[in-house]
Amino acid sequence: VQLQASGGGLVQAGGSLRLSCEASGFRLDNYGIGWFRQAPGKEREGVSCISSGGGTTYYRDSVKGRFTISRDNDKKVVYLQMNSLKPEDTAVYYCAAIQIRGYISSCYEASEYDYWGQGTLVTVSS
Repeated sequence: VQLQASGGGLVQAGGSLRLSCEASGFRLDNYGIGWFRQAPGKEREGVSCISSGGGTTYYRDSVKGRFTISRDNDKKVVYLQMNSLKPEDTAVYYCAAIQIRGYISSCYEASEYDYWGQGTLVTVSS
């Protein structure tokens, strides 16, 4: 079982990045996926999540209207499109899988997720 996050990098404020989370070793369509981030010296926080079929999504308030989560279960990948990036978005971004098929009522706590990727660093310069 593996989740591989990629797509991070250095970008100027106002720029865009698309993160990818590739799954292997399990059926992605049985899992909701969450994106989390952790900035230096700060606690990990949830950014966005998507239900197993893609019909339900949630975003933290600070990224609403700028970030879009999507998934392609045939390709076993989940994306996080990040636009209008701000310096405060700088963090290591992690994807995680929670075994819930169908509707999700929230993004759930990080401790409830079953599998985690290794993280990808996003740095936004001012």
